[in-house]
Amino acid sequence: MTQNTALEWRISDQLISYPDALTEMEERVQAIRAGEAGELVWLLEHPPLYTAGTSAKPADLVDPDRFPVYDAGRGGQYTYHGPGQRVGYFLLDLKKRGRDVRQFVYSLEEVIIRSLAAFGVTAERRAGRVGVWVTREDGREEKVAAIGVRVRQWVTYHGISINVEPDLSHFGGIVPCGIAEHGVTSMTDLGLPITMDDLDVVLKDVFDEVFGLESRPMYLEVQPAPDSKPAKLPYEAMPTEDGMQDTSNPIEDTHPVFQV
Repeated sequence: MTQNTALEWRISDQLISYPDALTEMEERVQAIRAGEAGELVWLLEHPPLYTAGTSAKPADLVDPDRFPVYDAGRGGQYTYHGPGQRVGYFLLDLKKRGRDVRQFVYSLEEVIIRSLAAFGVTAERRAGRVGVWVTREDGREEKVAAIGVRVRQWVTYHGISINVEPDLSHFGGIVPCGIAEHGVTSMTDLGLPITMDDLDVVLKDVFDEVFGLESRPMYLEVQPAPDSKPAKLPYEAMPTEDGMQDTSNPIEDTHPVFQV
């Protein structure tokens, strides 16, 4: 029997438990790898919780009893998810889109940046920092969106979270993504109280621009942030000027990617 392998764009209206989401993603990844299901972009919200990535430091879990804490299995450190935050899980087949993890992460960042630009927000990448950032009028830099992905045999899962109208005090139980010196903001905090429906419409249009609703090779050229070292695949050693191998800056430290 011929399987439908077209990309599915799914929006869940109810809060989805994190374990249920993990199970759904794991099963879908297996089906995509087997050619039994199409790619999936899944937009949802979670109840309040913290997730720990593969680089999470115990000291960054400031209040471990505040909300449930889950081992996410993705790259990155501690992240908060909760109502008012648009989570987007991207289960894509990079064998069809180009086997380049750095380009995939860069393209995810671009989806966020272009989507927020549609609402008048200037969001940017920052050298050596995970996520997408805005600069307030007083010069403070705050994170408005997070990224954490995993890639299994060239099928991606996990994805992004954009702060629309979450309770920002909930981020106080962790050091978000291990970055203590900068704060967290949201669209509402920036004076732009958009709805999830507003954002979802834009996300789909921008995803089509950047990735394509029908599978096609990724086309964006990765541009390193100013003054940053070139991004590398996990555990890949870059040659130094004297020919030795530099293992001090793996992509796991600068981009939340974990390849197996």
